[in-house]
Amino acid sequence: MCGIVAAVASTDVVGVLVQGLQRLEYRGYDSCGLAVHRGAPLSGEPLGAAAPRGLVRARSTARVAELMGQVRAEGLRAATGIAHTRWATHGAPAVHNAHPHFSHGPGADAAGRAPRVALVHNGIIENHEALRAELQARGYVFESQTDTEVIAHLIDSLYDGDLLEAVRAATARLHGAYAIAVLHHDEPQRVVGARAGSPLVLGIGAEADGPAAHYLASDALALADVTNRIVFLAEGDLVDVSLGRYRIVGADGRALDAAARPVKTVQVGSQDVALGPYQHYMQKEIFEQPRALADTLEGVEGIVPELFDDHGIRSRAAWRVFGEIDRVLILACGTSYYAGCVARYWLEAIARIPTTVEIASEYRYRDSVPDPRTLVVTISQSGETADTLAALRHAQSLGMTNTLTICNVATSAMVRECELAYVTRAGVEIGVASTKAFTTQLAGLFLLTLALAQSKGRLSAEDEARHLRAMRHLPVALQAVLALEPQVIRWAEDFAAKEHALFLGRGLHYPIALEGALKLKEISYIHAEAYPAGELKHGPLALVTSAMPVVTVAPNDALLEKLKSNMQEVRARGGVLYVLADADTHITGGDGLHVIRMPEHYGALSPILHVVPLQLLAYHTACLRGTDVDKPRNLAKSVTVE
Repeated sequence: MCGIVAAVASTDVVGVLVQGLQRLEYRGYDSCGLAVHRGAPLSGEPLGAAAPRGLVRARSTARVAELMGQVRAEGLRAATGIAHTRWATHGAPAVHNAHPHFSHGPGADAAGRAPRVALVHNGIIENHEALRAELQARGYVFESQTDTEVIAHLIDSLYDGDLLEAVRAATARLHGAYAIAVLHHDEPQRVVGARAGSPLVLGIGAEADGPAAHYLASDALALADVTNRIVFLAEGDLVDVSLGRYRIVGADGRALDAAARPVKTVQVGSQDVALGPYQHYMQKEIFEQPRALADTLEGVEGIVPELFDDHGIRSRAAWRVFGEIDRVLILACGTSYYAGCVARYWLEAIARIPTTVEIASEYRYRDSVPDPRTLVVTISQSGETADTLAALRHAQSLGMTNTLTICNVATSAMVRECELAYVTRAGVEIGVASTKAFTTQLAGLFLLTLALAQSKGRLSAEDEARHLRAMRHLPVALQAVLALEPQVIRWAEDFAAKEHALFLGRGLHYPIALEGALKLKEISYIHAEAYPAGELKHGPLALVTSAMPVVTVAPNDALLEKLKSNMQEVRARGGVLYVLADADTHITGGDGLHVIRMPEHYGALSPILHVVPLQLLAYHTACLRGTDVDKPRNLAKSVTVE
């Protein structure tokens, strides 16, 4: 979601700040800005007497590139600064609501004084209204509708010569989620950060001719051009960054040693975010799926519980956990939730384990019946999804401590907080609409199904070998599916002129219909719904006309004949069908019936193949409609606020 970048150096950091924001653009945002401290000279050049001193900022409701033009026009150069991309929650997308926020101190004339505090913030402060009323009573004047400005004024009101202490006292009064980076007028080469519920990392620069530069960011990706040495801050941490040094303290103010917060080397190279020959990141990521699946399955020689032992860190924990559980609860949001819905069919059909799939944002707020013999499985691309993390913690608080995550980021909060993990290897996913993360999640969930089935004595050696052969063949099978793109483009030409669409599936492929509808609505802004095909006559059939295309996922499985009857219901009402059919389904195209034949039937794993044409359909429809494919309106990549 929102992005934070901060830096303290002896040379100009403005370029680093802007470049970091550009790396975080894929998360989605509607405004951006930066603030720098002009209180210290840059290495090798004196601070000009005419240059504005103290805190100076630039903000924009356009793209980061426009912000960079504004910064250059104003000649902003400084050795210390903070920067931010904002996705609006409190207050409309407008310059006065954009970060960084200033506090000029209390008093009606405060706006005419030099700013004393500059702050950027990710998250939501739940008690901001009470704090706002208190600060207004003390004379603070608010310029925005945001919850963030409350934090800036609160820190100013508590400041007594030490920024770290002021931030610690302020965060003790905040209810909600936050990651913040703060500057103060009186401390020109210092940034203080804090996190609770939103991610924040510390980047350690290399010492060259002088003291090392240090950085803060909401994602290590933002710092890939300046350092790969990262400290992942934990819940409640505060970090005090000055030129050439840093200090991490807990919420109680006690310093934490290096062993408690070790420096890790994180490899995120420029090639991971290079667009290459593709028009959009989403297109690139769709075509990266064969490689992503091959990487995710690399090293899987057999089905053993150790696959989920967080890559050996928690040796043999999975053997114990899998032996203790007899139910599975899956918690996820959005596309990851649909991956969990597919996994439910696998877990119950193959492992014979009762499985419940819950939308994370709903689960934590309803009265449920906890069962300590449940394996709680979370699914998240980023591993920082706020609702899923909160649902995980809620489940743990109810006594369900056997936890496992399927996640694409090995260093994420989700991986750190779950007992077991399977880290997918999709690589960096830039497009807001998830594609390769989804298919690699499915691969990880299928491995989990097989591992649980084996641990319960329900997977024969013959079935294990058969499933492993099918998984190893997935990259080749996906290449054949991607070759169907020209046929999908012809479908997209029809869809681009529509405003509504209906997606149908049955059994294992109903969640794939849901995912196809989500993709289309996310990036093309066409209203799309998905239903189990058997539910047509219970309401949705009333919507079917020639103006509403009906996409049907039709594998050659036990439900095929039932599905054909549902298709006839659509045709009898003048509906136009677009069918993804396995080669041996004997569904023939004709008037009002368009068929794309899948290269091969893939049994239990066919959802991984059938979703790819639906991804391509959404992508090409959006291109034809001229929407912003990688950054669809109102959406963010990593949803790190509730």
